[in-house]
Amino acid sequence: MLETSARLLRLLSLLQAHREWSGADLAERLGVSPRTVRRDVDRLRELGYPVNASPGTGGGYQLGAGAELPPLLLDDDEAVAVAVGLRTAAGQGIEGIGETSVRALAKLEQVLPGRLRRRVGALNAFTVPMLHPRSSPVDPAVLTELAHLCRDTERLRFEYRDHEGASTRRTVEPHRLVCTERRWYLVAWDVDRDDWRTFRADRITLKPPHGPRFTPRTPPAEDLAAYVSKGVSIGAYAAQAAVRLLVPLHEAAGRISPSAGILEAETDGSCLLLTGAPDLDVMVVHVLMTGFEFEVLEPAELTGKITAARERLTRALERGSRRDAAPERARHA
Repeated sequence: MLETSARLLRLLSLLQAHREWSGADLAERLGVSPRTVRRDVDRLRELGYPVNASPGTGGGYQLGAGAELPPLLLDDDEAVAVAVGLRTAAGQGIEGIGETSVRALAKLEQVLPGRLRRRVGALNAFTVPMLHPRSSPVDPAVLTELAHLCRDTERLRFEYRDHEGASTRRTVEPHRLVCTERRWYLVAWDVDRDDWRTFRADRITLKPPHGPRFTPRTPPAEDLAAYVSKGVSIGAYAAQAAVRLLVPLHEAAGRISPSAGILEAETDGSCLLLTGAPDLDVMVVHVLMTGFEFEVLEPAELTGKITAARERLTRALERGSRRDAAPERARHA
């Protein structure tokens, strides 16, 4: 009986994780015969789970709308991790997720044993989060839909607003969502442009219906986080630069986020910063604001901009010194 119950929970979990399964695939995953799968599906239906079945060689099983979640089976560490994650999400900038997280946390804490509630309470009581503000929160429904379409390999249609506010209609084959400390990005194959593109999720307005299904392509990079970092911190800008920071990589990484530039370690204990900006004047400020000693590698024009900025600063300091000295001379006259 316990084995059958565990298998039913496993079957339900598989049905929730994928849009449609063939009977043979489910039998292989569960290590049982297709006949046993059919019996288990009938048991789930008796328990009130709407499992739809389509006949034929291309058919399969699909969990219908209105299915209730099964009981959560979490060990102690998993339960604490979920509770802490919900508390953290309550303070994040994803639109509407704060209230939802609080409601889910309230339900979870009702069923947590006392020892786990104390662990969660202690961790949250003595932790002060320092979160990045988000100027453009993302609708969680959009994130959910994007994740589903990535999972189910269905083409996605949406309206996209660029940084200047201009809108375009896009049809893409979604691959993955990438989350930075400030924003969510969708990595997708743009059908009309015949190339990979990265889209900010907060600028996406979904335009269903979606589909059809597509065959996944080889991703643009093995490390998608680095791929997105390069695109949003360098490729998106007109001015680009390579600067050597005279500090170790780990020290620079504490101040420079992946969305602000790419860091590479060098053998002499310094590190290389590859970054972008709207123009070289802004680049000067960007590099100075790192707070590190540095050496400009390229472009050469950046050195000229820094020299010009230094001269302006020198003149400003001289004017300030003359202004401060004038009252002093007047007192001694």
